[in-house]
Amino acid sequence: MSETTQKDGRKRLGLSRPGKLVLNKTVEGGQVRQSFSRGRSKAVMVEVRKKRTYVQDAEGRMKKLREGAIQEDAIPGDELDFDEVADDEARAHKIPHLTTEEKAARARALQDARRAEEEARVQEEAERLVREAEAAAAAAQAEAERAEREAKEAAEQASQAEEEPAQDEAEQVQAQGEEAQPAEEPARPPAKAPEPESPRKAAVAAEPEADEKPQRGKRAGRADAKRPASAPRRGERRRRSGRLTIAEALDDGGEERVRSLASLRRAREREKQRQRQQLRSDPQKVIRDVVIPESITVQELANRMAVRGADVVKALMKAGVMATITQTVDGDTAELVVTEFGHNIKRVSEADVELGLKGEEDVPENLEPRAPVVTVMGHVDHGKTSLLDAIRESDVVSGEAGGITQHIGAYQVRTSSGGRITFIDTPGHAAFTEMRARGAQVTDIVVLVVAADDGVMPQTAEAINHAKAAGVPIIVAINKIDLPGADPNRVRTELLQHDLVVEEMGGEVLSVGVSAKNRTNLDQLEEAILLQAELLDLGANPHRPGEGVVVEAKVEIGRGSVATVLVQRGTVRVGDVFVAGSEWGRVRALIDSYGNNVEEAGPSIPVEILGLNATPAAGDDVTVVENEARAREISEFRQRRERRAKTAGTARLSLDQMFLQAQEGGVKELPVVIKADVHGSVEAIVAALERMSTDEVKVSILHSGVGGINQSDVTLAGASDAVILGFNVRANPQARELARREKLDMRYYSIIYELTDDIRKALSGLLAPTLKENLLGYAEIREVFNITKVGRVAGCMVTEGVVRRGAKVRLLRDDVVIHEGSLSQLKRFKDDVREVKEGYDCGMAFANYQDIQQGDFIECFEMEEVAREL
Repeated sequence: MSETTQKDGRKRLGLSRPGKLVLNKTVEGGQVRQSFSRGRSKAVMVEVRKKRTYVQDAEGRMKKLREGAIQEDAIPGDELDFDEVADDEARAHKIPHLTTEEKAARARALQDARRAEEEARVQEEAERLVREAEAAAAAAQAEAERAEREAKEAAEQASQAEEEPAQDEAEQVQAQGEEAQPAEEPARPPAKAPEPESPRKAAVAAEPEADEKPQRGKRAGRADAKRPASAPRRGERRRRSGRLTIAEALDDGGEERVRSLASLRRAREREKQRQRQQLRSDPQKVIRDVVIPESITVQELANRMAVRGADVVKALMKAGVMATITQTVDGDTAELVVTEFGHNIKRVSEADVELGLKGEEDVPENLEPRAPVVTVMGHVDHGKTSLLDAIRESDVVSGEAGGITQHIGAYQVRTSSGGRITFIDTPGHAAFTEMRARGAQVTDIVVLVVAADDGVMPQTAEAINHAKAAGVPIIVAINKIDLPGADPNRVRTELLQHDLVVEEMGGEVLSVGVSAKNRTNLDQLEEAILLQAELLDLGANPHRPGEGVVVEAKVEIGRGSVATVLVQRGTVRVGDVFVAGSEWGRVRALIDSYGNNVEEAGPSIPVEILGLNATPAAGDDVTVVENEARAREISEFRQRRERRAKTAGTARLSLDQMFLQAQEGGVKELPVVIKADVHGSVEAIVAALERMSTDEVKVSILHSGVGGINQSDVTLAGASDAVILGFNVRANPQARELARREKLDMRYYSIIYELTDDIRKALSGLLAPTLKENLLGYAEIREVFNITKVGRVAGCMVTEGVVRRGAKVRLLRDDVVIHEGSLSQLKRFKDDVREVKEGYDCGMAFANYQDIQQGDFIECFEMEEVAREL
């Protein structure tokens, strides 16, 4: 189609090629690499749109738009009319009419200049935008992380908060997101309006890029990409479309993603739904703190978790533990069950009931001076109790059986100088070792009594060892200095063998020569005790709950269990609840050493306490507690511990050991039941009998206790055929009648060594007797005869002693024993005889033995049983 000219001289739109209608692309696309923080990148599509410079008029003709009337969404035309551009330029500068070539050249030059200027400006603007976008992206990244943390916290709180607080929090999070929005504005290029100076600029800007080079099209596309898209409304979330522009790609790093209000509501609804489902599945589920001791029954564990016992049994079966509702499981197994049920675990030890029982240590400011506790120790019959009597001006020794002290006593005396001293008298007999050790453990000073005529004896050395083990100072009282054979210097010399150096020999141990009978130098002994106590600086706090130790315990008719207690610190008052070892009680009465009732007892004061539920053991600690429940709990725990200790101490025999004992005959036992008046005597008797036991015989103590012999003791002894031993106690009439019917051996003693002697004899009777060989004589074989149906018979001459029928014989050949047996026949001539004496001949035949020769010797002997003793 040929070009036609209008009146205005402009060319009309036509086909560029004959017979073909060509429509150039108005949109050019490409790919760019978008960079993010922390080295991330992404490929995005970029499109460049061209402006439309021609539109269709009412007659259907294409009409060019003037400057200022170009629409952003117009579709650009095919090509730029260079003649029209040249005519406009000529009219503006009043230049004469130019040729077509000159017009085209001038228009191209002008277009190149404007394009170069535009490219430089676009390049500078793009670099500025990149710098601003990078800075905004870093700031927005930090802001986005902070907003994300706050959004997570808001989501967690929204599940438990009410509707209004959750909505306010979400609006606050959204407001923080809007505050981050202005950071994106500098990255968006401002909309640029068309330049109004000349129509030539619009023509140049609207020139199609079909004839441009690829790099020029790329630059033009970058310039056109500065146009911003339609801005979203305030508060509205921008949605990213499938395609991005360069500006949007650069601005994306500065955007902040926050959680929407709808998302928060959905999270809150999900949390409420989960809670409702949990309540429907277990509407009464309550998380409890379950206290688990070292061992607990299945029923008690179920009660503490408030669940059914069958459920706990099922849980144990799943864990591989087959247990019934009444059985006991250990703490570790119970912990697994509690964890499975979702409860909180609180492990405690059974011994925690004793925590805080002793209380805190006293500060020096609260201590007040107290009387010294002095223990009198020494060998038996050295005058310990007599010396104490002389100090107390009383007569205690006359009440002791046999003149020896068999009980431990505690007394407090006032000296002539006004001071107070608490004395503890201990037995000196060897059987009372535990008593002496217990006395040394509770004392401040030990007075060692040594007789001047006897010197250092075994129990004296034992008392020295107890005092050294307790770490207490020793004062030596040399008694009986008024006797004719007394030698105090010999006693001081013998003490050197036990590392006791008295002051007279340059040492530090105080020694005083006294006479308990004549009351000589007793004041010097008291002064030495007070001097030593002053050096020790003894003190205690009386303003606290009382604590002490049981010195002795016994059972009295009409008074029940009575304990002699030495208060060590604090004050014990009438009505206090206390624990004594594994027993407990309430103080009904306090009786001092003179038999007077008192209302309270302070430190270093010995008293008798009434009100115990049972008899404690000597040496047990006494502690005052706040109430009966605490006392009962501690007492029950200690009793369980003692039972476990006794059970663990009983060794179980294996089947092989039982067979071995059956073959060897086993260990012979002497069962006994021991009852005494005080616990200290029971302890001494038990220790003495246990020391008598050997590998062959032993004493089996079925029961030992304090008090008289009753029917239960006799019944127990009758079941095992035991001997009943009573020490300073007697059986009631019912028990005596029952023992008479059962034909049981019941023995009473008042002196301990008489009891031990009888038990030693009884044990000796259980020992197997020893066999003693008695040599009878020798006979020489001078001839051997072979007799039918009898065998070989030896014709012998008795060379020494006598040969008896039925005795044991040995056959000696060249002084070597080749046979040991017995004689089957002993004859003289043809008569059987009982024995043949020295110098007579006889005939002998061995039982089941025929290898005899002429010249052999026969040794005749017999075995004698000899009773053994311990």
